[in-house]
Amino acid sequence: MLPRSRTQLGLFFILLCPANIIGLWWYSRLGHGFMAITSMGACSRRSALSTHIPQLFSLQTGAATPLGSGAWLGTTVAAVLSWDGDMGARAVGSPLVMDPNSICRKTKRLAGKQAELCQLEPEIVQEVAKGTKLGVRECQYQFRFRRWNCTSHSKYFGKILQQDIRETAFVYAITAAGVSHAITQACSMGELLQCGCELTRSRAPPSPTAGPGTEGTAWEWGGCGDDVQFGYEKSQQFMDAKSKKGKNDIRALIDLHNNEAGRLAVRSYMRTECKCHGLSGSCTLRTCWRKMPHFREVGDRLLERFNGAFKVMGGNDGKTLIPVGDNIKPPDKQDLIYSADSPDFCSANRKTGSLGTRGRVCNSTAMDTSGCDLLCCGRGHRDETVVLEENCLCRFHWCCVVQCRKCSVRQELSLCI
Repeated sequence: MLPRSRTQLGLFFILLCPANIIGLWWYSRLGHGFMAITSMGACSRRSALSTHIPQLFSLQTGAATPLGSGAWLGTTVAAVLSWDGDMGARAVGSPLVMDPNSICRKTKRLAGKQAELCQLEPEIVQEVAKGTKLGVRECQYQFRFRRWNCTSHSKYFGKILQQDIRETAFVYAITAAGVSHAITQACSMGELLQCGCELTRSRAPPSPTAGPGTEGTAWEWGGCGDDVQFGYEKSQQFMDAKSKKGKNDIRALIDLHNNEAGRLAVRSYMRTECKCHGLSGSCTLRTCWRKMPHFREVGDRLLERFNGAFKVMGGNDGKTLIPVGDNIKPPDKQDLIYSADSPDFCSANRKTGSLGTRGRVCNSTAMDTSGCDLLCCGRGHRDETVVLEENCLCRFHWCCVVQCRKCSVRQELSLCI
């Protein structure tokens, strides 16, 4: 029996590997010249790219800018994962892409609210899958310059999720937030029959908008506000179902807390948007609605919580969590919590889920987590010059084609040794 929520872990692995959920992908032109990697299997190839010269980001400005113009092409050969007793995952052929019925069928031991959703609201389960994928992608973005970069290698990722460390706390929070965000957005887009725009009849008036000409302006709720409460409740219903059965287990309590922290990172930061109406550009009437924060903002906020996460231990009653350390305030609902220290992730270790940092691209001039000193764990780095091919001198031809030339660009990279 798995220690973690079987359904939640199942959704993670369904969405991680291209060979398992969206087919066997081929790198038609990688844009960075490492075509030898194409002889590997799909999952191995992606793991190799993420471990050795992975994203090939430009680190000069500290921002992640993909280099080259390589595109991923492929066919949709869908599959879901079935689980064995030791967290292994194997692809089971099935003609689906994000098919909620197959997700429910292949994810064993569904019961209660989860089984009810699968039977009565399969379209909700489809949004759960999309939200989980959204969360994992955001995790990979936020951790792209860290020793653990939210690797998509299923076996290593599974080992991370079996531990109660900071990284696991972030993964649970960001995926719960992703599910809430995806369901809410589907409501606003009219893709779900169960929900729609937010009901605003009993809501207080919007706060005045800063700027000239807005004082004393009449207002009304309108547009299509995001029904974040519906997304919150469905995320809670599906993502928390298994953990609630073991409320006396410290791991279940931690998972429930981090799931809630993720959802609150969406619900607690709704913003009000307004549009002015009137003759000649005047603002005689404002129509206002509420919108969710962009998911990048959610990820940034949860990363801040990750950096300040609280270490906790179980209370004697088995139902409470106590912060570890002297004179430490208890964590609030939006804080992330964990109970075990993380490994250093410097060397490859399948037991802890660490891929190591050997071969990772680092920034030789940075002093933060992307710098070679920290990322390479003091082992040093080597400089390497690669030749990249990218589009250049692009011209638009009527109608409607854009033609580009291919230009070779030399790029200096620093790689951990």
